[in-house]
Amino acid sequence: METYISNIKNWAPDDRPREKALLHGFQALSMSELLAILIHKGTYKRSAVDLGKEIIALCNNNLNELGKLTIEDFTRIKGIGPAKAVVIATAIELGKRRQTSELVQYNRVKSPEDMAQYLQIQLKDYTREVFAVVFLNQGNKIKKFEIISHGGLTETIVDIRIIIRKALEYEATQIILCHNHPSGALKPSQADKNVTHRIKESAGLMNIQLLDHFIISDAGYFSFANEGIL
Repeated sequence: METYISNIKNWAPDDRPREKALLHGFQALSMSELLAILIHKGTYKRSAVDLGKEIIALCNNNLNELGKLTIEDFTRIKGIGPAKAVVIATAIELGKRRQTSELVQYNRVKSPEDMAQYLQIQLKDYTREVFAVVFLNQGNKIKKFEIISHGGLTETIVDIRIIIRKALEYEATQIILCHNHPSGALKPSQADKNVTHRIKESAGLMNIQLLDHFIISDAGYFSFANEGIL
């Protein structure tokens, strides 16, 4: 029986992703080869590297776009089932958490610019609008980041009672609001301003200070505090 040439086991050791990584380090691997290690096995007609190349094509060779792909997106590729899709998504999530943990671990979130960088990492993979809150202690140390709701920013979607309850639960004395604009626009709407001031008033009654509200997009960020409209 003819052996299918795309089986990675038939390749030279220097061309096999795992062996190549051991010999030369992960930096020597292409994006499709790195994905091949996660995928582990291909199909009869397509190697794991072939599947990796198809994933890269799906995100136009852009790592930022790769992070926005869902489990459903991955499983549309023949040869990528739910188990393999979960492994890939897990690796992406670990990478994102590494970026944010470095900022928090070394207490580098000390300015609006630092906070914007932290929030851009947290929200960059969402293709729909989400509203989140950063809960901090008196020393400005982040205690918790949490997505509160999905969808447009209105008082009917953002339940202020949930924000206050969680702030008390996490023993936070300060909060920072944030939401993303997948469209790229950074100008706050009137609804954005209305919700912000309602939350500020409600938090103040519980001696919880609202420090800022950030709008995040691929184009940059908007800080309510920096613009003097908090």
